[in-house]
Amino acid sequence: MIDWSFNPLLALVVGLVVAEAGIFATTVYLHRGLTHRALTVHPALALPLRIFLWMATGMRPREWAAVHRRHHAATDTVDDPHSPAILGFWRVQLANAALYRRIARDGETVTKYAKDLPPDRLDRWFFDHAFLGLGIGVTLVCLVLGPLTGLLASVIHAVGYLGLSGAVNAVGHTVGKRPHENSATNTNALALITAGEGLHNNHHAEPTSARFAFRWQEIDPGWWVVRVLGLLRLAQVRHEDGRLRADRPTASSSTRTGAVSAR
Repeated sequence: MIDWSFNPLLALVVGLVVAEAGIFATTVYLHRGLTHRALTVHPALALPLRIFLWMATGMRPREWAAVHRRHHAATDTVDDPHSPAILGFWRVQLANAALYRRIARDGETVTKYAKDLPPDRLDRWFFDHAFLGLGIGVTLVCLVLGPLTGLLASVIHAVGYLGLSGAVNAVGHTVGKRPHENSATNTNALALITAGEGLHNNHHAEPTSARFAFRWQEIDPGWWVVRVLGLLRLAQVRHEDGRLRADRPTASSSTRTGAVSAR
């Protein structure tokens, strides 16, 4: 029998928890692992993460990796897929997913930047079909929570995940500290709610480091998860050179706190 009861508080909690789980899966598996090869995720964990990201976000891992690699290759230039310096803060913040999708489907970016990530049989059968994954994910939530509560939880999850992902690229290139010589910024508050992704300046300084926090006061929850996975033998860190940057002199540690506007 279908449960038509409505519990907005439960929907809020579940939606936010799933959104944060999506952020952690993105930073650990897609970003630090697949894209930058800073760590290797054990197959026993990699497959569940692929399935979860498929149902929770509909993303194709090789497309995400290709777009992000292009971002590093052309940071804050006209070839950057999602630069607030070029496109404006609010366009990147609010349309980040659309910008990813547009560049990923241009016929060039994936071919050039994801040669090492060819689609496998599971991609062709399942993971390349975004709406199938999202439909399964929403259906499961509705079966567990009931249609009304489940739909609201799904909406909250989508808004939360897309908002946080957009903030990494928008806020992470506009407001915060720049201890290293690149245009990205560090914001501890953002790092706290994005599994360390808010330490964007650090990441651009050393993209192949599995750890984004270089100093004791910097917050990188994603690294904490990586350490636990390492202890469980579910992940192996290949590069952890962030500590090398902690004592190096830098040219600027200025903080940009001016009005957020399109540039």
